[in-house]
Amino acid sequence: MIELLFFLILVFIVAVISSKIDKLPISAQMIFIFAGILVGWLVTGYIDVTKPPISTIVLLIAEIALVLVLFTDASRVDLGDIKLNSLTTRLLSIGLILTIVLGITSAILIFTNLTFWEAAIIGVVLAPTDAALGQIVVNNKAIPSRIRETLEVESGLNDGLSVPFLLVFIAIGLAEESFSPTGYFIQTALEQIGLGALVGISVGLIGSGIVIKSRDKGWITPEYQRIAFLVLAVLSFIIADEIGGSGFIAAFVGGLATGYITRDAGKVMMDFAEAEGQFLNLTVFFLLGIILAGLIPFISWQIIVYAILSLTFIRMLPVVISLIGTHVSWDSVLFMGWFGPRGLASIVLALIALERLGTFPGQDTFILAVFVTVFFSVVAHGATALPLSKLYIKRNKSKN
Repeated sequence: MIELLFFLILVFIVAVISSKIDKLPISAQMIFIFAGILVGWLVTGYIDVTKPPISTIVLLIAEIALVLVLFTDASRVDLGDIKLNSLTTRLLSIGLILTIVLGITSAILIFTNLTFWEAAIIGVVLAPTDAALGQIVVNNKAIPSRIRETLEVESGLNDGLSVPFLLVFIAIGLAEESFSPTGYFIQTALEQIGLGALVGISVGLIGSGIVIKSRDKGWITPEYQRIAFLVLAVLSFIIADEIGGSGFIAAFVGGLATGYITRDAGKVMMDFAEAEGQFLNLTVFFLLGIILAGLIPFISWQIIVYAILSLTFIRMLPVVISLIGTHVSWDSVLFMGWFGPRGLASIVLALIALERLGTFPGQDTFILAVFVTVFFSVVAHGATALPLSKLYIKRNKSKN
């Protein structure tokens, strides 16, 4: 109860001075993760994130937050714009694949005690980016719109695109741990992907079609239109989960379908994402801080090296390679390469892997690698978003 009281008071304080915080080289996520660490040290103590009820509570909050993020971000994407913006297409194809490959390769070389599939889930979980950790960047109108939109759309879609890879590697892990045929688990993973996509398309198209007709007839108010889209996000997740599909893929595809049918769905959903969604986001980072407080004594040099590589070499090299031939300046390439924060999606995907796999030999290394990388990202990107944005804008203007 003390933890909850502290968290709510902190939310109120941050809300009251939020405009002041935006002008400083810190982020709200940075404040809450450090606050969580402090509470973990002074009050909570060590928490095993793999054991109920903590695992259940954290996973539930994180799942709800990610479902809303997946649906909202996807609904805001104009598929036509993606075709026109070659930068986004390259980052979501060549860039994402290379990031996963480099993440897996680096994990194999650094964590020599891990099996291939254990290294693979680390690489996949840390592939998605989180624009919420770089809001100063994507909201800064002085930064060229093409660069801002590329980073925002990449962040909005790469978490959903990473889920199929995670399901496949989890399937391989389950097969190896249970000494069962890999084919069966791969088939199950593919069924999850297929059913999830089918549910997402169905719920998105049918649900948004009904909302449009209701709006045209003047039956629905703007407030309830927002609620209706929120329900579609949760419905996609629950229905897919009940029939054996991936709820996250359903929410992601459902958001794409809703955005395609209802052009202003993203704008309506943004109202939620910027308020209640932000509250859930900060809750997850506060809980992550509490968990990290107990993990700090177990952090090794290998974990630190991998976390640094994940935010630099593993992220930036794929961006450089994927943007070859686009005639984008080196300043812009490096700027986009650096601003690939790891955040909410990585936390949730890690918790999903832990829930699906149960106990496995490399789980301690997995937990530390993911959570420490996210922590480093929160600090590094929160501290550099403002000064590097100003530097990039200044250099960009001097060249024009």
